[in-house]
Amino acid sequence: MKAVTASVFSQKAIARDVIAMFRMNQVKGFDCPGCAWPDPSHRSPMELCENGVKAVSWETTSKKASPEFFRRHTVAELWKYSDYELENVGRLTHPMKYDAVTDTWQAVEWQVAFAEIGERLRSYDSPERVEFYTSGRTSNEAAFLYQLFAREYGSNNFPDCSNMCHGPTSAGLTSAIGWGRAPSNWMISSTVIWLSASATIRVLTTHGC
Repeated sequence: MKAVTASVFSQKAIARDVIAMFRMNQVKGFDCPGCAWPDPSHRSPMELCENGVKAVSWETTSKKASPEFFRRHTVAELWKYSDYELENVGRLTHPMKYDAVTDTWQAVEWQVAFAEIGERLRSYDSPERVEFYTSGRTSNEAAFLYQLFAREYGSNNFPDCSNMCHGPTSAGLTSAIGWGRAPSNWMISSTVIWLSASATIRVLTTHGC
């Protein structure tokens, strides 16, 4: 509870966070951007965990990563930031384009960004040469619109960070034990041994244990 409270207060959007917590993983709300929360038939007023609250607070934050911030910090400097420090800077407010001369990200107008992206996409001889990468933190709603755009363009290449996480795991497990993914027969197993650095009750709930 202490970590949740600290996370919410640190992003300076308390009202938005509280409203979001009551809507997260609800039938008429939105799915948690942090995990695959189960969809039980009966739901409590709050369906969330500590990591989910942190993910939502980062999305609703009032902190802004403005063009002025990027003018003050080169990419070489930002490489030294931790993941937490980068997240805590805030949300982007403008489309950004890298400038190699100054080693900084610089703001561009939306129409310029759309025009340059469109020009690059039209320059390929086949849509299959383009990969539309996404983050695992992308919301279902944003991901749905993103895939519509990519399919309209003509591509079905949608790798995300899960490919990088689970791809090597699947390959390694297959060569080690002959099976590349988690078993699905939890309910008939006599013994389940769970090894994880961040195992929580939501993991067990998700898999029906």
